[in-house]
Amino acid sequence: MNLEYKSLLDSSFDPQSRVWIYQSSRIFSISEALDIEEALQAFAKQWKAHGTPVKGAAYLFFGQFIILMADETVTGVSGCSTDSSVRFIKEIEQRYSVNLFDRTMLSFVVKDKIQQLPLTQLPYAFQNDFLDADTLYINNTVQTREELENKWIIPVKESWLAKKIPAVINPES
Repeated sequence: MNLEYKSLLDSSFDPQSRVWIYQSSRIFSISEALDIEEALQAFAKQWKAHGTPVKGAAYLFFGQFIILMADETVTGVSGCSTDSSVRFIKEIEQRYSVNLFDRTMLSFVVKDKIQQLPLTQLPYAFQNDFLDADTLYINNTVQTREELENKWIIPVKESWLAKKIPAVINPES
């Protein structure tokens, strides 16, 4: 699986540009993905904060992750502009019958595929060697373009999960 995505990010955005990641409960079909990408581009072009255009970008990565980015060095993102983005994401959620707001589902790269696992099943997955400390984790908690580039797809041992279940990830601890 090709995990290269950094070159697709607009390099004109400040490293501290805000990022929101929405993980779909399933991979989108090719036709859905094409429709969603078109809708994402349209949203980014019309995104406004108090009537002022937001320097925004929107991406669909790996057919499953919607990423919105706003460069606040150009225009600050306010409650209203954040609300409009959430409404937009909820429209996608309803149109395609997916869940984009379930933060208890985590994604990992296992055998060259993105696999989702409920947070509650992590101990079982580690104890039974489905996952280990070097498994790539898709860290949807990143908040800036810089973090998206450097901390989005990382080994479990470098993520917040290492602290959440250290005895499972690092049995020697």
